[in-house]
Amino acid sequence: MVADSNYLVPVYAAYAGISLSLTVWLARTLSKNGGVFLEGVFRDEPRMADAVNRLLVVGFYLFNLGYACLLLKAEPAKDVVGAIEALAWKLGLLLLSLGGMHVLNLLVFSRIRRRGQIPTLPPPVRPHMYVGKGDAVPVAS
Repeated sequence: MVADSNYLVPVYAAYAGISLSLTVWLARTLSKNGGVFLEGVFRDEPRMADAVNRLLVVGFYLFNLGYACLLLKAEPAKDVVGAIEALAWKLGLLLLSLGGMHVLNLLVFSRIRRRGQIPTLPPPVRPHMYVGKGDAVPVAS
């Protein structure tokens, strides 16, 4: 049976609509919740929090929409089942990339937060004893 490319047009349309919707929804969700997080990190500079949030969203859009476009090409499907399988495969890969970007954003936010907390941390405590090969030796005052 010869492959029919007529099934590809609905697959491409469904994939484009779903991938765009997922990317926009996730970017808005990350922006809203990440904005609150960044406000806590940049307490002294609220404009910096907004700017970092917008830059992260732009990078998210560029990466994910570019990846979605790269995934668009599909082999012609022989029947409706093949077309649905192709669509599911493409959406699965896209969802994995969106999940990966979400984890990457969380890691970036975590590093930013840790750096913001360094000035407020208490100073390190001086050790009371040193442990050597044999016994513990008290620290001389």
